Amino acid sequence: MSDQAKDEHAPDQNEATEAMAERAEGGVEDDYEALMRLLKENEELKDKALRAAAEMENLRRRTVRDVHDARSYAIANFARDMLQVADNLQRALEAIPAEARESGGAGFKALIEGVDITARGLLSTLERHGVKKLAPEGEKFDPNFHQAMFEVPNPEVAAGTVVQVVQPGYSIGERVLRPAMVGVAKGGSKPAADANPPAEGSDEGNTQ
Repeated sequence: MSDQAKDEHAPDQNEATEAMAERAEGGVEDDYEALMRLLKENEELKDKALRAAAEMENLRRRTVRDVHDARSYAIANFARDMLQVADNLQRALEAIPAEARESGGAGFKALIEGVDITARGLLSTLERHGVKKLAPEGEKFDPNFHQAMFEVPNPEVAAGTVVQVVQPGYSIGERVLRPAMVGVAKGGSKPAADANPPAEGSDEGNTQ
């Protein structure tokens, strides 16, 4: 082939080489974009999977808590009604004069004993199902569990101390079925915020 023919074909070869290079470059760019797109989709799917797992765990915990509450508090309304029955039985016993207890016949004494056993058995049954009696005499008044009916001036008792229980309260689990009705001391010194004296050798209270 002559030099002239070679010169004529040279531009065609250069153009073909450039075209192939451009196609190769474009293919690399397309592969890179596709890879980035797949990585982004993978991160999104991973994030969705983590969110779904967290939601399932929260649902499991709520279910466990709801089942626990259902077991613990299912009888709350029933127990509250039974407390009224127990109160009525106790009032009936307290209404019997001491003379009648002593002078009554065997049948009357058996009736009193039966009412007393029934009242104690009812409270014992409620206690087995998680109902606890609140008789907080001598304890610090707690508005979450106690209802103050009156105040008792008593400078010898720390203010806010329950000094009399008018009617015991009851709770089930962490819930109050009925607050204890109490009398609360007033006029006494309040409990010290910090009963611990400063350690010996500390700087507190020392003067130079």
